Amino acid sequence: MIWPLMTLLKASIHSWKVHHLAAELQQRGLMSQLDDNPEKDLFKRNFLLMNALYELQEMLLPQQWLQVQSMEIKLFRIAPANPRRLQLQDQSLRDYYLDWRNYDTCANVVKEMLASFWHSYQQYIGAVPERLAYLEALQVMELDNTASERDIRRQWRKLALRWHPDRPDGDAARFREVCEAWQVLRGS
Repeated sequence: MIWPLMTLLKASIHSWKVHHLAAELQQRGLMSQLDDNPEKDLFKRNFLLMNALYELQEMLLPQQWLQVQSMEIKLFRIAPANPRRLQLQDQSLRDYYLDWRNYDTCANVVKEMLASFWHSYQQYIGAVPERLAYLEALQVMELDNTASERDIRRQWRKLALRWHPDRPDGDAARFREVCEAWQVLRGS
């Protein structure tokens, strides 16, 4: 795994995300299924990849620096002034992935770790579920993100009257959708 990784990293001028590296290795036939359970399979492939990255990082020092962060993996031709200090920042993660006893962990631990990863990933890309719900609610209310509280209240009254099931052209499903959007926007 180390040498195929080194080949990919050397050939690339951009940084990689761990899941993109895994997909590339899998596409090249260098990483296969490791477990029948899909979540454990994902975990084991990620474990092997992170283990190899940390091993490669150590092998390249002191001449080169391999930045190993799940969202930004990049090979630098010149090592920073104090690479050991940088390694200490991720020491617990490094220790985890270099300890082979962690490779075949139970499914519950894998679920917790995957949930933690996706939460971190959402924060990394700036996705905030509450913000997404707010933006979706604005769409339901046929408003844009510049709508004031007053605009939202007016639109709520207008749409509630239009879609109320007791009205001749009312629509219970649409009315319920507008009510749910109003609850999201009112609580923000």
